[in-house]
Amino acid sequence: MNRRRFLHTTALTAACSVISGCYRARSRASVPLPGNDCDLAPVLVSPDREIRTVVGLRPHRPSGFVVRAEKLGEKLIIHNYGHGGGGITLSWGTSQLATELLPGEPSSPVAVIGCGAVGLATARLLQDRGLHVTIYASELPPNTTSNVAGGQWLPFDVFEFGKQSTAFMNQFLRATEFAYRRYQTLLGARYGIHWIRNYSLRHGEFDEADLEGMQSPIRKFMPEMRDLSEAEHPFSGYQHVRKYDTMLIEPPIYLNAMLTDFRIAGGTVRTVKFEHVTQLQQLAERVIFNGILLGGLFQEGEWSLSVDEATRARVLRGHAQFFGSFRRCSRTSLKDFQPDHAIGTNRSNLAV
Repeated sequence: MNRRRFLHTTALTAACSVISGCYRARSRASVPLPGNDCDLAPVLVSPDREIRTVVGLRPHRPSGFVVRAEKLGEKLIIHNYGHGGGGITLSWGTSQLATELLPGEPSSPVAVIGCGAVGLATARLLQDRGLHVTIYASELPPNTTSNVAGGQWLPFDVFEFGKQSTAFMNQFLRATEFAYRRYQTLLGARYGIHWIRNYSLRHGEFDEADLEGMQSPIRKFMPEMRDLSEAEHPFSGYQHVRKYDTMLIEPPIYLNAMLTDFRIAGGTVRTVKFEHVTQLQQLAERVIFNGILLGGLFQEGEWSLSVDEATRARVLRGHAQFFGSFRRCSRTSLKDFQPDHAIGTNRSNLAV
């Protein structure tokens, strides 16, 4: 497989692409986001408008993420890693699965390794159970990999269809639903979470059994999903256009709020860089949660944190070509246009 393969949701020069429209609207799942799909404003893309380029690592396992317990001498290590493109999305759900592996209800303090989305969600769930938690991490927000992720709520590239087990699919759906419900309790400016509209664009027909298909195993978590006719959207050159609503988690706001909540609840943070597993045995806590999350643009098999200038230029060219191809389209009705809502176009959920 090409090591420079784009994540499906960010591929603008391949056979399909997804963009997100952002709206200042009420954060309610039961009410469709307002505005007409023809009113999307194209993004002006040029190198001189680029703010920054960031790079992170996101480990992916074809069989799916790992949540399991392991004994390390007298320590109990509970692993929660390998989320691929769904780390922020699933952080609350997989952390819930991890905390369920606690033997009974320990009264002694517990440790969490990592201070990104997964580590913080794990720590907060443990605090909800009345436990004293210490986070050990080499980096804190705003310097975690979670900070450079797009943060769109969608468990993409978490596993490869056909390589996952039935047991994994059961825990995947449990984690997805728990995370979806938990994020809805955090909607608003304080956590930087709001609803956005998504558009999935294809030259060929959708695979209806895929995650964005009408028979998707997570279909109920993508409200307002429907196909748009050519007259209902501005995307020229695409035969199949589908929209649905989901949430956007803004990592810089969200992670800072989560870390603040953790500290207010009595949590302790210690800056430590672990070089070897034997260092875990030196921790005072007997139960340790491994919650390191790594996540951005997919370049399979690439471990370098240096910016790839060719990839960066290709992304900019692809976006400029895409947004420059917008065409006029008719509105379904005048009532769909609501001038009291600002309608724009959000970034295509990529980090280079």
